[in-house]
Amino acid sequence: MSISQQQYFDRELSWLSFNQRVLQEAQDKTVPLIERLRFLGIYSSNIDEFYQVRVANVRRVAYLSQFQKKDKARQLFVEIQEKVQQLQNEFDQTYQDLLFQLSDHDIDLINEKQLNEYQQQWLTEYFKNELSSHVFPLIITAKINLTEQIKNDCTYLMIEMRTAEEDLKDHYALVEVPSDVPRFVELPVDQNSKQKNIILIDNIIRHSLQSVFSVFYDFSHIRAFSIKLTRDAEFEVHGEINQSLLESMSSGLRSRLNAEPVRLLYDRKMPEAMVEVLKKGLKIKSNKRLNESGRYLSFKDFIEFPSIGCKELRYKKLPALPHTVLDSYRNITQAIKEQDILLYYPYHKFSYFTEWLRQSAFDPQVIRIEICLYRVAKKSAVIEALIEAVKNGKHVHVNIELQARFDEEANIEWAEELSNAGVHVTYGVSNLKVHAKLCVVTREEDGEIIRYAHVGSGNFNESNAKIYTDFSLFTSDVDICTESAQVFEFIKSPYLQFKYKHLIVSPTHTRDKVIELIDKEIKYAKQGYPSEIILKLNNLVDDIFIEQLYRASNAGVKVTLIVRGICALVAGVSGQSENITAVSIVDRYLEHARVSIFSNGGKQRIYISSADWMTRNIERRIEVGCPIYCPKVQKMILDIINIQLADNCKARILNADQSNQYLTQNKGEQTLRSQMVIYDYLKQHNKEEAKALK
Repeated sequence: MSISQQQYFDRELSWLSFNQRVLQEAQDKTVPLIERLRFLGIYSSNIDEFYQVRVANVRRVAYLSQFQKKDKARQLFVEIQEKVQQLQNEFDQTYQDLLFQLSDHDIDLINEKQLNEYQQQWLTEYFKNELSSHVFPLIITAKINLTEQIKNDCTYLMIEMRTAEEDLKDHYALVEVPSDVPRFVELPVDQNSKQKNIILIDNIIRHSLQSVFSVFYDFSHIRAFSIKLTRDAEFEVHGEINQSLLESMSSGLRSRLNAEPVRLLYDRKMPEAMVEVLKKGLKIKSNKRLNESGRYLSFKDFIEFPSIGCKELRYKKLPALPHTVLDSYRNITQAIKEQDILLYYPYHKFSYFTEWLRQSAFDPQVIRIEICLYRVAKKSAVIEALIEAVKNGKHVHVNIELQARFDEEANIEWAEELSNAGVHVTYGVSNLKVHAKLCVVTREEDGEIIRYAHVGSGNFNESNAKIYTDFSLFTSDVDICTESAQVFEFIKSPYLQFKYKHLIVSPTHTRDKVIELIDKEIKYAKQGYPSEIILKLNNLVDDIFIEQLYRASNAGVKVTLIVRGICALVAGVSGQSENITAVSIVDRYLEHARVSIFSNGGKQRIYISSADWMTRNIERRIEVGCPIYCPKVQKMILDIINIQLADNCKARILNADQSNQYLTQNKGEQTLRSQMVIYDYLKQHNKEEAKALK
């Protein structure tokens, strides 16, 4: 099938196209230099997860397809490998370019062979005092089962020692590079020098190998090479009657440790004999699981590259904005009672949500707090407030999702802590992840039960709220609050049936509701009424919804997409999607909000949601989409979306060839970088609200 006839992009290749947009940020000379290094870290972290989840799945399908004489999955695997290698070549070149530019700014990232005498002495003491207690060599012998010892996605140094007595025999060992110590260390330089020398912890360990191993070994030489193992991140949760979900998840996490290797990354300079030792120890029979790389394999650590050098090397700080209306009331609940409130993170302070929970924890009229937790911060003010609410006699119900990928272990610990504190904890519905960003606070006011709700697009996570763009709606609308409470009843009792007239809830009726909304636009278009659909999503993959959008396009409906990540829909194809345009915005903040706007014959309908348009979100998760009824909030969302649609700086066109071409400005048009313009817009909005309140 030619590109022009293509109906769907493959989701894995589309994801790689998204990660290429992340790499473009590292290559963009308008991005501050240290931030470009951090984008390399984000790119690398994304690739690691891609192999753990997506490539692992492709490998499973490819393995099964060989028995069915189907070559599609195997061909896809080849295409993925080719694309990853192309991007890796770009990555390596970008990294070298950035190192040269760092040096131009008197910052050098050096290795253990570039140390002067004083730095060598200083590092010897640093290792002895700060690092040696974190280093535990594993001597490789026939008794050691490497598949049980090497952790997923951790960097190791594989050590080769040749003893003086047995000059022809090599001994091997592994040293895990510690993850709980600073990754980058600034070395001392001459007092009058402007130069800054940075060394990675890997190279500090390399420098100190002799002191580590000489306590037991006499060797003629010793050297080290980096390795990193990526395992399949998927695992089965067995639903035995006598085994709780919590126990199942704990067992599943243990099984992940022993999951089949998907990729072994190793330093391309590693001797072949060492590679063979690894292959044998890890039971890797095919070289297709091996990937050569450079000296450093844990580039995701560059996300935390130190903030050194002049301030121009980093993004200018944009302090989170206050919300004038929320600040003007005695407490947050009173503000929500008066009007709907919309926060847009990270532009607004996330602390308004945690403060609402804190106030609710000791509010004498609050009788109940219900919340869905998917991912929370390591030090969570949300968890703290919920526990304090129990102490104050409130009934607190927390649904915590134990199957939030890569957060399973943390969520198990949170679940235990909450349960021990007296919180009523549930773990969702069998075979359904609870992904809704929902919180309901119930008060008794003058003998009546009154509810207040939060419905959003992002997790209740203070850390994520600093870098993820998400909408949070606070409302006292009776219909929305009542249906939000029904979602919690459904979580506790999934056999109960609820009909939602306002919320769009997965898995019960998102499919039907969205199709109904699109069908209305098609009907209006055919009747000559205004018809337009604007979608802002992280991922657009669901075949049925894509077919509906193609139908809408062919009926004359204008469809505009802002899709950050995977977009399986092919836009701009004559006779298929000629009325559909699609862009992706990648910038300093991670675009995470989900918004759907339907012109509805001139009476716009706007929804924010926790759900992407992926089959799993529609059919296998509990998700909540919320209509926006407040005109002021509607206007704010529309203004923000329109700013993003005008972006001619960080927007890339999602077209038929997936080339990630930037959306360029027209002649005479000013450069518009939407994330910065939105910050200024909300800042001005605050001033206008302040004037209105006077």
